This record gives sequence, C-alpha cells and structure tokens, in this order.
Amino acid sequence: MIESAAVPALASYHLLGIPIAAAGAVLLALGTLLQHKSIEDQGAVPGRAAGSMGGGRLQALLRKPVWLGGTAMLGVAILLQLTSLRFSPLIVVQPIGAIALVVTTLATARTTRRSPGRRALAAVALCVGGVGVFVAIAAASAQDVEISDRHLITILALLGIVLAALGMGFGLWRHRWGAIVFTSGAGILFGFVAALAKTVIARLFQGDFEWLSLTCLAGLVIAALSGTFLVQNAHTRGTPELVVAGLTVIDPLVAVTIGILILGEADTAPLMAIVAFILAGATAVAGVILLATVKKTRAATPALR
Repeated sequence: MIESAAVPALASYHLLGIPIAAAGAVLLALGTLLQHKSIEDQGAVPGRAAGSMGGGRLQALLRKPVWLGGTAMLGVAILLQLTSLRFSPLIVVQPIGAIALVVTTLATARTTRRSPGRRALAAVALCVGGVGVFVAIAAASAQDVEISDRHLITILALLGIVLAALGMGFGLWRHRWGAIVFTSGAGILFGFVAALAKTVIARLFQGDFEWLSLTCLAGLVIAALSGTFLVQNAHTRGTPELVVAGLTVIDPLVAVTIGILILGEADTAPLMAIVAFILAGATAVAGVILLATVKKTRAATPALR
C-alpha cells in the first residue's frame, strides 16, 4: 500500500470538483424531469394504470425518445459526478447535488405555469440551505485520504446488508410502498454508488487496483441498477420534485456518512464542525419530509408571469 499524507480539501486542484459536480446536478434535474414526463404520459394512456415498473412498461419506455433523452442526461450526470470525485473529497462534492432540486422546482413551475406554492418553496429552502451549510463546512475541514482494504470491505459488507433489506422489503411490501419509500431506497443505494466510485477511483490512482477493487466496481454496478429501478417506480407514485429531493438529500447524506465514519475524511474536523454537520443534515431531511407532504394536484393555481 502506498503511504501518503492526508490532503486538505481545498488544496491545489480540489476546487475543480465543485463546478463539475454542479454541472452534473443540473443534468440530473433535467434528466429526471424528462423521465418523469415519459412515465406520467404512459400512465395517462387509456387502459393503462399507473403502478409498479414492470417489464412491459420498461419496454414501452425504451421506445420513447423523451425517456431515452432523460436517461442519456442522467448518464452524463453520473460521469460528471465521477469526475468530480477524482478531484475532491466525497463529503465536499456529493451534497452539491441539491442544486438539482432548485432546477427541478423552477423548471416544473415554468413548464406547468403554476406557482410551486409556499410550502414547496419552504421545503426547497430547507433542503438547499441545509446542504449548502454542510458543503461550506466540509470544504473547510475535509481531507483526502488513502483508501485501504479495510475501507473497501466495510463498505461492501454494508452494501450487502442494504441490498438484502431492500430486496426483502420489495418482495413483501412493494404494493404498500409509496414514492418516498422508493425514493429513499434509491437515494441510499446511490449514496453507496458514490462512495464506491470514490474508493475505486482513489485505488486506481494509488496504483492499487486489484480483485477487491474489482469487487467494489461490481457492487457499484449492482447498486446503480437497483437504484435506477427504484427511481422508475418512484416516478409512478410521486412528483418529480419529491424524487429529486430524495435523491439529492438522502444520497449525499449516505455518502457523506460513509465518508466521515468509514473513510475518515473529516477526522481533522473540530467537534463543533461535526455538530454542525448533524444539524445541517437534519435540516435538509426535514425539507424532504415537508416536500413529501406537498400533494400533487392538477387544480388550477395562479399562473407564473
């Protein structure tokens, strides 16, 4: 194993990860909106009821250019996210995805010509404010660390437990699951995707890419595919704002927790910074819960000017 000292988050080229992550967040929002529109339109077809994402529904979506365009945007967003992880610590760039929530809320209001409402705007403010404070603190106290075998094994073991729990829950209670459960499950899995991506990229540049790193890469693919499946089901049950809110808050909270507790990216942070992390994260989660209570309605609301 190559020995190297921890590197402060904002040293040298680390700032490059922030704008790259922001660009990925915008594409995440736009891609999610396009996918949601396709799924919503499919559910509106006479004789076709909205429900779980089965094989037939997926095959129909594969023939829709709008859904394929949204999927392509999400693919580019993932590539940008992976690139940002090359330059910056996980706990700095991952929460920047909250920008997607702002883009989604404004774009939805623009296309539907309906005001998002005070409740939705308050929820967005809580999400973005909490994540913004988190990123600011992380940028000042985070550090890049060397990835060891212990890090990889711990993350893989936790991912196995999460996949088993979600698989069992889906098999037993999927008909009772609402949008927030599907979105939360996807957010948790995508948090692991980000953490595994960070470890694989780090091991590659450490010159220590071997079978354990390949196992992490396989786990990353499984988690990404499973998370994507849950997201498609979430689209059939909730608003695009809720789906994006869950992904852009739960995903980074999981990834950041892994970055802090397992990878040790915040080991040099003072106690007050850790307390601020917890408070900021709780604020963001409160925003997601509030947004989940905002009911989707087709009733007329004041048009935007």
